[in-house]
Formats: sequence, C-alpha cells, structure tokens
Amino acid sequence: MKTLLATGTVAFALVAGAGAHWNSQPYQLTLRREPNTSSCEIVSFGEAQLHKSLPPATSGHIIRQQNVVPSAGSLGAKEIIHFLSHSTNELWLRAQLECLNDLSSVGQSARNGFQTQVPFGDQGILYGTLLDVPIPPLEVVSLLQSGQSDNRIDLAFFSDGYTIRERDKFLDDAMRLVTDLSANQTFATVRPLLNFWAVFSPSQESGVGVNGKAKRTPFGLYRDGTELRGLYANNSDVALMACASIGNKCNYAILLGNDPLYGGLGGEYTTTTASLANGALVLRHEIGHSIIDVGEEYDGGYAYFGVNAAHNLSAVTWTHWLEHQEDDDIFRAQRSVMPMQAYPWTLLSTTQPWSISFLSSGNYARHLIKFSLSGLPDRRDLDILFDGVDLHWAPRKDIGFDRWHYDVFEDTSLSAGSHEISFVLKNSALEGSAQLCSVEILEYGTEAEFNATFNHYGMFPTFSLDNETSYRPTNDDCLMRSVTKPNFCKVCLEGLWLSLLKRIDLIEEFRITCERDHHRSFKVDLVPLAEFRESPVSSEESYRIAWSKDGKVLPQFANMTHIDVSDEVGTYRVDVQFLTEEVRVDKDGLLSASRSFTVTETCA
Repeated sequence: MKTLLATGTVAFALVAGAGAHWNSQPYQLTLRREPNTSSCEIVSFGEAQLHKSLPPATSGHIIRQQNVVPSAGSLGAKEIIHFLSHSTNELWLRAQLECLNDLSSVGQSARNGFQTQVPFGDQGILYGTLLDVPIPPLEVVSLLQSGQSDNRIDLAFFSDGYTIRERDKFLDDAMRLVTDLSANQTFATVRPLLNFWAVFSPSQESGVGVNGKAKRTPFGLYRDGTELRGLYANNSDVALMACASIGNKCNYAILLGNDPLYGGLGGEYTTTTASLANGALVLRHEIGHSIIDVGEEYDGGYAYFGVNAAHNLSAVTWTHWLEHQEDDDIFRAQRSVMPMQAYPWTLLSTTQPWSISFLSSGNYARHLIKFSLSGLPDRRDLDILFDGVDLHWAPRKDIGFDRWHYDVFEDTSLSAGSHEISFVLKNSALEGSAQLCSVEILEYGTEAEFNATFNHYGMFPTFSLDNETSYRPTNDDCLMRSVTKPNFCKVCLEGLWLSLLKRIDLIEEFRITCERDHHRSFKVDLVPLAEFRESPVSSEESYRIAWSKDGKVLPQFANMTHIDVSDEVGTYRVDVQFLTEEVRVDKDGLLSASRSFTVTETCA
C-alpha cells in the first residue's frame, strides 16, 4: 500500500519494505455456525489489524481461523469462524461456501455500510456488529496501556455477577489479575505488546450460577454442577457481540465471574473467576490456548497440537531448544508410563471411602501421585492412603474451600502387581462440599532414562484421555502442563512472541521533515522493547537498525532512530530487527520491519 506524504512542496512516496506489512489492514468477517449444521449467522464485519501471514493487498488470499464456544449441553459447541482478507468480495464468497443458508442480504447491508463510510467503531476503524442480540451497557475503563490499539493485542475483562455496588470490586479484581499476569512473570516480557481493559456491565444478581442454572447477569456464567472446573456462559452470543462492539479494544475477551473459587474455560472467549488462589492461574492457562493456539500438556485431555506438541519423534518442532544437538540420544523419548488416571468429580463421604486400584509392571524406578481436591481446608479432614499407608498430605496454606493440585513424589519403584489409593473423609460436616476432583499415577525410569531437571528440554510423553501418546517439551516446567506453574516453558514463550508479532508492526511511526539548513530528517518510533522499555527485563534483547540509500548501507547511522542526511533525491530504507533470547527461530521474519521511501524533489 502507498501513501503520499507532503512537507511543504516536497512529495515523498512511502511504502513498506519486504516483510514490513506497513499500513496493510485486512478486513475480517466473523461467523457463528451452529453445531451439527452448516447454518451461519454473521457476528461482525470490518477492518482489522494487520496480519503478516497475508500476502499484499492485491492478493485475494484468505486466512481462516476456527474456534469454539464451550457448551455444557449435549448439543455440542458453537463454532466461531474468522476470515481475514484484503478482498471483501473473497470474504463473502468464502463465507457463502461455508454456510448453507443465504447470507447475501445481510452481507450486502454490511458492505453498504463500508461504501457509505458508516463509523461503527472507534479510532476511525469501521466495525459492524450484525448478530441480533441485545448488548448490555458497557463502561470501558483502561487498566494498562502500552500503545494504540490498532498496533497492540488488546485483552478486555468483562464483568459478570458484579452488581452496580460491586463496580469497584470488579475493577480491583481485574487489575489484580492484570498485575499477576504481567508484573514479573508469564506475560512480563511481552507486556509492551499488550493493552488491558475493564468493561463493566452491572448484574442484577451477585455471583455465578451453579447446577446448570445461570443467575441474572449479562453473560450468565454458571457451573454445570457444583464441581470446581468449567465455567460456562449461558448468554454466549451476548459475549461475542460485547467484544465485537468495542472494536479494536477486544482482540481477546475475558469473562470475569464474581466468585472466590476455581473455575474457567478457554475458547472463542476465556472465562475465569476472581479466586485469589486460582483466578490468575486459570487465566494464564486458558489465554495461553487462545493467543499461542496450542493444546494441552497435561494427561487425560484430548487436544494436543501446536508448538508444544509432537506426535512423532521424527517431527519435533522444538529441537532448537535441545542441548547437545549433536548427540542422537537427545531425540529419544523420556521413559514414563501412566498406569492410572481418573476424574471422579465426586463428593466425599465419611461412610464410604473413594478408592481405585491399578496395576503396575514394576519396571520403573520412581513414581508420582497427583490429585486435586476442593472443600478441604484442613489436613485432619481427610486421610489419603496408598496401599494402606497414610500419605500425610497437607493442604495449601489458606486455600480454604477452593480447589488445589497436589503432587506426592516417591523416589522408589512400585512393586509389580495391584495397588490401591483411597480418600477417606474424616469430617462429616464437610459432606456436600469436600470433593475429589482428579487423581493420577505416573511412573518414571531412572534419572538416566527420565530427566526431570527443571529447564531440561526433551521429548516427554503425555497420555491422552484415550491413552494415546504425544510429546511435550519439558517435564513440568510449563503452565500448559501444570496450572499451578506461573510461567510458560521456552517453547510456548517463543510461540507467544511469534503469535503476538503476527499482528503488530515493530515500527510505530515514520516521520520525514525538511530542516531549515536544507537537510532532511528521518525518524522512526519503535514498539518499546529492548533499550526502549520503560522497565527492564532479565532476558537479553536488543534492536538492530540499518539505514540505506539506493541500496547502499549507511553505516554511520547504525542503530539510530533519528538521522539527518543531505538534501538528495533517491530511495532511502530503514530495516529494523528485534532480537531476544526468548525467540531462537523466526522463519517468517515476524521480528523485523522496514520502510522504504523515495524522495523525488529536494527540500528547496
């Protein structure tokens, strides 16, 4: 795309260089497709942020992204399909191919809105919301800003279960979660790429629903039963439209439930609670799915994909993070097995212990007992017996009735044969609230066969719900494996950088001016990373800046953001590369940007 800039009587042709994608905003069309059908409704249509995977604007290329709105019902989840392209005609043609119902009338209405320049959204970006559902009043409050939304990834917290009197509580809860996410871990190094917003809508009732029944709240967050796991939105269409209606302030919607206990889900939007122990942990994990587009790392799931998953030892994508790559032994799988896993989600009783038996081959050197509990604030309320021996478990301090995950590691082998683990409730007053959520046994080989050292990268087996094996990069270093961990592993962190920088131009602004002494001045403003950060980070990073004229490098201006040159016509170019130790492979050039500009007349 070309833009003509004028300073006095001098014209400059300013274009993006290769890999820069400058001022290249595509259109985005979002559809909602009902489960088990091909009938669609249009959620929104409008200009979107740049996407570096799209070819130049003259191309009719389309990017298709698909997500789901989780559902607790038996009918399945609604599909959300996003199309991005520089060609509006291609978008509508592709949408019609996806959907059996006729979209032509509403599609024409949306296109007419563009033709007449109807301003649907903010900051000059046209954005139409088309799904016919009422949108609640939305008070948008800034929490943490790093730049203009058209060149940032924006996360918006929407209130649910907060009454008008609890508005300040919502803002405090949202700000606490933002701080937990970005102050010194998880998203700390990428924080200059992010904006955070709070969007308040008052609820008629406080809290979230249980047993499948939503309260009178904007999005109707509820638990399917009483167990502390998924948090569903009864009014999913309202959530979709609320996000779309605030335009580029909502790349990712987070529905924040006013509840002190564990709960959440990921998908087209993320749900979480204000739990002091678990709110940020759940949010980190679920938003990791959304932004990085990766599956699980824990055992017993069904979705294993993305940069943190391999299904074949010959097709591992994180080999650049392995040590001693000349050693063929590093490409072997770490030796482990999962002889038992269960998700009981059962309320415990004093009259009948919950027990499960399993078989061990006796061929492994060590073992780990994993379980999660809720409603059990005191060690004396529960005995956990493994082959009749008390494990002497201890609840997390101040966990109260919230859920928590526990690991009991034993540096001994299990004998061949049958074993049993039992959960024995001792306090009858807790019947109806004390719950066993999950339990799992893992066995490991020797230290030479299974390297569990922190920060060791290899091929660690993960066992799905159907006991199929895939591989993850670390044993237990990543929050995608263990929700109690605060950080991504290096593989996921690299994926986070690359995912974010697909939509962000490292060059914020380029300016050309003519000085009084007949010199020309060029200046680039960069996204505040490396030496331009407000707060330093521990990881090593830097910007490299190179200037050239008519293809010849100008070494005297290396790594300068503001240069003065003599008044000569010609083609000037600036190339910017961001380097960070958190990204080792950038095959698509996402950590670089450039501008080329041609001067055809002198300042005089």
